[in-house]
Formats: sequence, structure tokens, C-alpha cells
Amino acid sequence: MSYFKHDTAIVDEGCTIGADTKIWHFSHIMPGAMIGEKCNIGQNVVISPKVVLGKNVKVQNNISIYTGVICEDDVFLGPSMVFTNVINPRSAIVRKAEFKTTVVKKGASIGANSTIICGITIGEYAMIGAGAVITKNVKAYEMVYGNPGKHQGWISEYGHQLEFGKNGEAICPESKQIYKLENDSVKRLA
Repeated sequence: MSYFKHDTAIVDEGCTIGADTKIWHFSHIMPGAMIGEKCNIGQNVVISPKVVLGKNVKVQNNISIYTGVICEDDVFLGPSMVFTNVINPRSAIVRKAEFKTTVVKKGASIGANSTIICGITIGEYAMIGAGAVITKNVKAYEMVYGNPGKHQGWISEYGHQLEFGKNGEAICPESKQIYKLENDSVKRLA
């Protein structure tokens, strides 16, 4: 076994878990889940069948990641955040064939106690504020918070809010990376 599993964690047969991943107290990894290398799965986490987590994904405590969720590399999921996977759930109606796909792109961060409604994409390096309710797609480098989630600005790959000059460019104060705002979208130039 090339990963760490706490004694209280349950890892079902039929999942794939990458090297150097850590699975902590009372977590359950279900069959068919695919977890990349160097992930950290916090306490009391459930990862359902067919969930895909890339490399270096940080899953904080008390999160259920349901079938239909795909998280790319370097994603951060804050404590007690929530993913949904059915748009109109009913206890008496089985809708397992209606699970919606939710994609969290590389480097995105989702704050504590946020709710992500199924069927959307959260763009690369986006930042979802704590307690946000996200009901629609979030662009790359976009900062969104509130209920419902609203655009609040743009964020660098290092997590700093970007201030764009008249030329439409911004520099991250930590990394010195340069970003361009054009047609209501941001991309990194250098």
C-alpha cells in the first residue's frame, strides 16, 4: 500500500488511490472512486463511486463528494462544503440515472460551508468564498461569494485579489505573474 489510511477509515475494494495520499479518521472511500497522488482526505469524508480527484487535492473535514464530481489537480475543498448531484431530489423517486457532472478545474479553492449546485464548472484557480451558494458556472480566476454566489473580482493563482490597470493588466504581488482582463475573462500572460 503506497498511501496512508487511518485505522478507522474504510477503503472499499475497487478504488484507485495514488501514492502518498493520506486518508484520515472515519472517512469512507467507495468502490470505483479514483484518487490521485499526494491527496489529503480529512476526517469524516465520504467519496462516492466514480468520483475523480486529481493530484494534490486537499479535502478538509466533514465533506461528502458524490458521484458526478470531478476535481482536477491542486483543488482545495474547505471544511463542511457541500456538493449536490441531483437537481430535484425526492426520497421516494430514484434518480441515480440523473446525476449531474460537476467539474472543479485545476487550482480552484472552495471555502468552508459553501454549497455547489450540481451540473456546473468551476474554472481554473477560481476562489469560492466561505458560505457561498454556487448555482452557475464560475470563470477561471474568478472570485465569487454570497448567496446566491456573485462575481466579486478576480484572483491570482497565489490567491491574491487582482487590480487591473487601464491597460487591462494586473500583477500578482506575491508571484509577480502578469494577468490580462479581456472580454470579461482573465488569463495569465507570464
